[in-house]
Amino acid sequence: MAKEILLEIKNLVTEFRSDSETIKAVNNVSFSLSCGETIGIVGESGSGKSVTSLSIMRLIPNPPGKITGGEIIYHSKTKGTIDITKISEKEMRTLRGNEIAMIFQEPMTSLNPVFTCGNQVMEAILLHQHVSKKEAKEKTIELFKKVQLPRPEIIFNSYPHQLSGGQKQRVMIAMAMSCSPNILIADEPTTALDVTVQATIIDLMQELQKENDMGIVFITHDLGVIAELADKVLVMYKGKVVEQGNVLDIFSNPQHPYTKGLLACRPPLDKRLKWLPTVADFMKTNEAGEIIENKQSVNDITEKLVLTKEERAANHKILYAREPVLQLKNIKTSFPVNKGMFGKPTSWVNAVDDISFDVFPGETLGLVGESGCGKTTLGRTILRLIEPTSGTIILNGKDITRISSGEMMKLRKDIQIIFQDPYSSLNPRVTIGNAIMEPMKVHGVLANDEERKKRVIELLERVNMNESQFNRYPHEFSGGQRQRVCIARALALKPKFIICDESVSALDVSVQAQVLNLLNELKQEFEFTYIFISHDLSVVKFMSDRMVVMNKGRIEEMGDADRIYNNPETEYTKKLINAIPKGQLDDIKESIKKKKLILN
Repeated sequence: MAKEILLEIKNLVTEFRSDSETIKAVNNVSFSLSCGETIGIVGESGSGKSVTSLSIMRLIPNPPGKITGGEIIYHSKTKGTIDITKISEKEMRTLRGNEIAMIFQEPMTSLNPVFTCGNQVMEAILLHQHVSKKEAKEKTIELFKKVQLPRPEIIFNSYPHQLSGGQKQRVMIAMAMSCSPNILIADEPTTALDVTVQATIIDLMQELQKENDMGIVFITHDLGVIAELADKVLVMYKGKVVEQGNVLDIFSNPQHPYTKGLLACRPPLDKRLKWLPTVADFMKTNEAGEIIENKQSVNDITEKLVLTKEERAANHKILYAREPVLQLKNIKTSFPVNKGMFGKPTSWVNAVDDISFDVFPGETLGLVGESGCGKTTLGRTILRLIEPTSGTIILNGKDITRISSGEMMKLRKDIQIIFQDPYSSLNPRVTIGNAIMEPMKVHGVLANDEERKKRVIELLERVNMNESQFNRYPHEFSGGQRQRVCIARALALKPKFIICDESVSALDVSVQAQVLNLLNELKQEFEFTYIFISHDLSVVKFMSDRMVVMNKGRIEEMGDADRIYNNPETEYTKKLINAIPKGQLDDIKESIKKKKLILN
């Protein structure tokens, strides 16, 4: 029996205007959403998927943006049929957050830092429901329990900065669900979350959907998540829907070259590739903007890129015959959690607890684990950005835990870090050219600024950018371009050792593939050694020679990356691997079967 239609988007056009041009961010988009249905919208940054969701919520900033065409027909169970493009802002406020709710991409910027999490959820309940403050508080705590937040009463009185990323996202889900909406729009709700937290949130959304017969619009660049959650898929490219259909058809028989490219960009789990395919391998655009398809199949392209076990074994024989470049011996890093009357710590937490391993020249060592496992703290401890409590760090035969800060400053030239968030690690008031040049000035690399600028331009070109971008500011670039700037800055000092801390976690799958390929290319060209930190096991498996799995500050498991993935020894590692959204056809069929059982 066909489900009742909740939302109809008909030929939607949303434009952004500047003095010089008008851009159609959403260009003639049409789809419908039924009760109990989940539509997945996928595409790269700039494809128009988030602008589509903001258009439905009437949250497009005007100026410069405006809905200029089409209809957004909402079939309200209480108010009848409404064209959202035609109603007043006052009428829209009665729907927004009440009947149509949204979980935004970045919970830290969506939550108000000066109010407690409990008060922010209570505010939505008090605004839309006729209840007392006491009832609103009780409902909020009940919602926190439902989204599986630990210690709901404590989190009610906590501020956003006191919670982890996964916890903040759950508060956002609780807020969105507080009024039992008919439609939930989730914009990248699981981006940069651990696979285990992500799996929990997906299960939670499906349970809430069943309870309320809710329609979900789920926006993401992670096709594995879409495979597990969605009934229908919309693929967007440059503001247009290039392909749509049910999830099984899209994954088993994609028709558009862009869809084929997106599916191929994901690091495969069943084979090891030398390089990841990118969208450019499947399609190009000519000067008129028309798409030219490469007729090769996904299998034809990926089979050429497979790294055999024999090739890998030969590489490792050479790699592990060398002396280690880095040796960690019993490293411990502790932080005070409670202080006495005079500020003296009374108890400590061991963020890194007795860690020992070697890293070899030219190796990529993957560090993987959930948020709070200590992997980022360990990376920063190696660089002495955080001082170890005890233990020894030997870099190129030298114990760097015993040297002065002045000596460490000189060593920083040889050991660099690429941070997780490129936007916050770049100064918004400094052009990207000067940001790359700055460390060269500090360390006296090259004779003058003219020579340094020439070197910066070479580095920009090396990371697939160009000279004309030298004087632009960080906000003028996409996330992928900003990450390339950070890579160029790390290369400026010609280091031999680079720590990549979640450096691709928030990037589109296609941009992620390009950045991972670039890191591998640079590794070969400059003979780099990497420590690659990530919560994404599929990415770590693709990048790493060996893998270290961390849990609660300690090493859970360590060894060859393929061996750990194929034959994990500990229950914790098995749990991480099982939580990876794999997007295989058998998994999709199982998800469809499971969803039918849930909804029936």
